[in-house]
This record gives sequence, C-alpha cells and structure tokens, in this order.
Amino acid sequence: MSFDPGILIFWAIAALAAWVQTLTGFALGLILMGATGALGLMPVPQAAAVTSLLVLVNSVLVLAHGWRDVDRPALKLILLGAFPSLVAGFFLLGWLAGTALGLLQLLLGIAIAGSAAQLATRPTRRETRSPPFTFFLSGLIGGLMGGLFATTGPPVIWHLYRQPMTLNAVRVTLVSVFFLTQILRSGLVAASGGITPALLISAAGAAPAVVLGTWLARRFPPPVAPVTIRKAALALLFLSGVSLILSAIGKFG
Repeated sequence: MSFDPGILIFWAIAALAAWVQTLTGFALGLILMGATGALGLMPVPQAAAVTSLLVLVNSVLVLAHGWRDVDRPALKLILLGAFPSLVAGFFLLGWLAGTALGLLQLLLGIAIAGSAAQLATRPTRRETRSPPFTFFLSGLIGGLMGGLFATTGPPVIWHLYRQPMTLNAVRVTLVSVFFLTQILRSGLVAASGGITPALLISAAGAAPAVVLGTWLARRFPPPVAPVTIRKAALALLFLSGVSLILSAIGKFG
C-alpha cells in the first residue's frame, strides 16, 4: 500500500486539536472531523473511526488525574440516552456512506457549523439542577452525532454547563461521556470489520500526536488567553462547516 502524504497533515491536525482542547476544553472530535472533512483527507467513516480512538487517548490522559470528580447521576442518565442512539447513528453512517455521499457531507457540514455556533453561545447557568429527562435527551442527541461523526459533545456540553456543578465536575463528566461512548463506537467499528490497514496507519501516527499536543499545551501554554484561542477555533470550525455544506449543495446541483 502506497503512503499518502495527506496522512501527515492529519497527524498535524490531531496534535493541534489536542493542543486546543487541553487549553480550552474544546471538542477534539469536532476539530478533527471539521478539518478532515473540509480538506478531504480521508473518507468520513475512516475519519470518524480514527477520531474515536484519539478521543479515547485524550480521555485517558485527562481521567487519570480527575476521575473521582465525575457526577455519576448525570453520567448514567446521559449514557442511557447516548448508547442506543450512537448505535443507530453508526449504522446510519454506514448506509449513507454507501448510498448518499453528498447527503453525508451535507450532514457533516451542518453538524460542524451548528455545533460551532452553539458552542459560541454561553449557556445561562441554572440555580437548580435540570430534570433528569433533560440529561437523557442531551445524551440521545449527542449519541446520534457520536455514531455518525464521533462527536458526542455539543448537546451534552451545552447542557452540563447550565447545571449548578463545579467546572471540574462538568469537565470530567464530559470526558467520561466521550470515553465511554467512543469505547462503544470503536467496538462497533471492530465488529463490523472496519479496522483496516489505512485506519491503523492513521491512528498509529495520530495517537502520539495527540499525546504531544496535550503535553505541549500543559508544558508551554501560549501567552494568549484561552478564550481567544477558543473563539479562533470556533470561527475556523464554523467556516469549515459552511464550506462542507456549500460543497455538498454543489454536488446536488
């Protein structure tokens, strides 16, 4: 199998995504899927499978230091909604990849641009905890996105940041959601025969890149406020989503 130079770009994006997420808490999966989709570096199913593995690597690094702060009741309700919808989203991805690539690209663009716009708004924090069904609902929507594009985060992020929880509890609970949902997704990829040589090569270089990006952010934080980095990343993500949408619409024309 010949070596694709584009894989080097993917590894660099993985390091950058881990660097940004470590500094700001921003979604690793969204950055990877948005940049990969906009640049056309690899098919969406392969990019999502590799992203799942990289989310696991990043999650282990985070949870190794703070897993005790997980909000277990919230985590259970979110996963109750996320697990079944993730399975549905995974098989929907397989169907779309085989029959409707233009529609798949359109959905990815909408998911990326919509998530960037949502994450740019600062949710109002509640004085009391939301009803249990709302945690389930955020997991249900997030799980569908996780099955399709390995990006469980946006609905769950927005919901948890509205709760009267400590910031560390929110952060660790979110990472736990990412970790557990991507274990399930990676298992589905393996069970469906999706562990290909191309995927293994992509992951083999990207995993050390994620570790490197995380280490650099912790060891040498830039002289720029995290909120500035977050705004820049969201703007670029939104533009990449719009680019995917316009490209998909052009294919329908």
